[in-house]
Amino acid sequence: MEASSEPQLDAKSKVTNQLIDFQWKLGMAVSSDSCRSLKYPYVAVVLKVADHSGQMKNKSFEMTIPQFQNFYRQFKEIAAVIETV
Repeated sequence: MEASSEPQLDAKSKVTNQLIDFQWKLGMAVSSDSCRSLKYPYVAVVLKVADHSGQMKNKSFEMTIPQFQNFYRQFKEIAAVIETV
């Protein structure tokens, strides 16, 4: 049996942050300091989370299109599980 590199959570796991808002936008990188022509799409994501004390924090990151599609698929799977609880 192979060990999974992804963290596994069970029903007793303690949640330390709450997702308040999820925003994303599609962008196109056209150039950079080191490359004249990039022309690749990316997704910029901003998550607004509340920590255990209620303080809001923004977490932002960028993903490639395939990474975002996988991220979205995982969120749909989580939502389906939550609906059964």
